[in-house]
Amino acid sequence: MENWSLISLCVLLGLTSRWTVSFHSYSGAGKPPMFGDYEAQRHWQEVTYNLPVHEWYFNTTNNDLNYWGLDYPPLTAYHSLVCAYVAKLLNPEWVELHASRGYESHSHKLFMRATVLFTDILIYIPAVLLYCFYFCDGSSKQKVAAAFCILLYPGLILIDYGHFQYNSVSLGLALWGTLGLGLGWDLFGCLAFTLALNYKQMELYHSLPFFCYLLGKCIKQGLTGRGFFHLVKISMTVLVTFALCWMPFLSDPKQPLQVLHRLFPVGRGLFEDKVANTWCSLNVLIKIKTLLSRETQLFLSFALTLLFVLPSSLKLLSKPTLWQFKLALVNTSLAFFLFSFQVHEKSILLVAFMLPLLLKDGLLLPYVVTSLAFLFLSLYLLSALERSTEEELRLGLYCKLTQRWLPKLNLSRIIKWKFWFSLVAMAALSFTSMWLKPPAKLPDLFPVLVSVLSFLHFLGFIIYFNQVQLMEPQRKKSLKKTN
Repeated sequence: MENWSLISLCVLLGLTSRWTVSFHSYSGAGKPPMFGDYEAQRHWQEVTYNLPVHEWYFNTTNNDLNYWGLDYPPLTAYHSLVCAYVAKLLNPEWVELHASRGYESHSHKLFMRATVLFTDILIYIPAVLLYCFYFCDGSSKQKVAAAFCILLYPGLILIDYGHFQYNSVSLGLALWGTLGLGLGWDLFGCLAFTLALNYKQMELYHSLPFFCYLLGKCIKQGLTGRGFFHLVKISMTVLVTFALCWMPFLSDPKQPLQVLHRLFPVGRGLFEDKVANTWCSLNVLIKIKTLLSRETQLFLSFALTLLFVLPSSLKLLSKPTLWQFKLALVNTSLAFFLFSFQVHEKSILLVAFMLPLLLKDGLLLPYVVTSLAFLFLSLYLLSALERSTEEELRLGLYCKLTQRWLPKLNLSRIIKWKFWFSLVAMAALSFTSMWLKPPAKLPDLFPVLVSVLSFLHFLGFIIYFNQVQLMEPQRKKSLKKTN
């Protein structure tokens, strides 16, 4: 009974925070000619409802790809079609071909945000609650705190409800995939993750850990016996799921090729906007786009991404445990974000590092409120700063490296200082971005500072988590790992 009360409280607060954000501004409101991501999602509903499937991803008289053309996998298109049918029943003007371009109204805004909330309730929130209450170690209070922090995470709420990105669908399906592997239901895990991948291509960031974990598990079982049959079942599950998702596009070879062309827009260049990855940060000093050819940029990004994902993937392949799998998810996704080609800033859902995007869309107040709430929950309920000992943070390797030259160095204290420095820097950049005008010669000064600071954080994260995964000590069976 106590657990059900706690679960109900988590759901209530999660839904309240989401619906509160819904009454604020959204991406592109009243800004012709493109009208932002709000219009993109509405336009996809218009296209999928009024045009045949074979025209969805092609430039035609009725489908101008330069005006928010579909650039997500088929499952996103099907989701838009379902929403369009509901929209047509409520108000046909919302999805009328051509005439509905730039349509804005209070009722349609509520409808769009209701579609995001519905997918949260259907897919994301149940996955989070199941993971926290049945897979996390600790007391009921700690499980509730973990659920609160995930459900009230500012980045996901502000991006999904301000930009209508439905990231909770792909992330929720990926989390269901993780739950499937944790429960030993590998086929269910494969099904859920394949659906996530067919909803948003950014789930490729997580694909290597799923592949290496399952392959490593099959190898451990023996590829000449039970492991081989398990691998065949996994392969068939993935192939059949892909085939069903892409079935309407398989009648003509041009169709899947065009969809892939839309999903991976190499022509857009190495990076866009002020994304907090290696290339954008390095571009401050070295104009990579100008100095290097497109082919060289592709090769360099591929090589560095491969270099940074290989150690984590090989470790997971040789030791396919759930703990290693979770660490590999972090390391691989960070490597793709930092070094791969054509990375979008929304690929990393960390609200402090999305500041320029949120300011542009009038989401400053929700940004401040949700960030403060998230910070309070992390420090008070999860006791984040109290759980920063060298043992809990797995800083053994760093201790060995510093013990000889700096024997009195307190790494735990340094971690706390870094934490407070990050908060102060984030607050300072938030204030300056909102209230101060940049120099005329440096109009992008503040977004660039946000990107570079964010990049340095992410670089530190990938070094730390790789060290934790690759240098994991042999532990006694009785000693549990913390999640």
